[in-house]
Amino acid sequence: MAKTLSLFVSQVHQGPLHPQKEKALRRDLKKEAYQIADFDEEGQAWSARNYPGGYTSYGSMDQLHRFSSTFDELRKHLDRHVASFVKALELDIHPKELSMSSCWVNIMPEAVVHTMHIHPLSVISGTYYVETPTGSGALKLEDPRMECFMASPPRKKDARQENQRFIHLR
Repeated sequence: MAKTLSLFVSQVHQGPLHPQKEKALRRDLKKEAYQIADFDEEGQAWSARNYPGGYTSYGSMDQLHRFSSTFDELRKHLDRHVASFVKALELDIHPKELSMSSCWVNIMPEAVVHTMHIHPLSVISGTYYVETPTGSGALKLEDPRMECFMASPPRKKDARQENQRFIHLR
């Protein structure tokens, strides 16, 4: 009997932080992100060269969870999601052995894009959206095996999600 297996899939974990605390945390994170952007001259310069029209603390302040109680609170909420994801992935590691290694902010006004990139040396990578205004683009995920598909035909428009080359998550 022939069968088709789905092997080596890329899994994505999605979920809210904490129903009662998320609204206040979002407010505090947004306020602090704009404060950081206002005083981070190194980040402003880096962003002008590498992130036209937007701001990121990636090149200047990428350890926000280590010096900000607000971002450390975010880390605590994310740690619960990491633990859940580790379990779902059946990783042979205790979630407490994983720790947030970097944390930065991106502020993306209209028409600013964040190009495709990878997170080297990360076991798990994540993004938390404090605010996504109406009309914002979706998160575009690319099949990491893309370079192996040189002679592969395109996918049907109605192909199942796991067979798509790109997935857009709102």
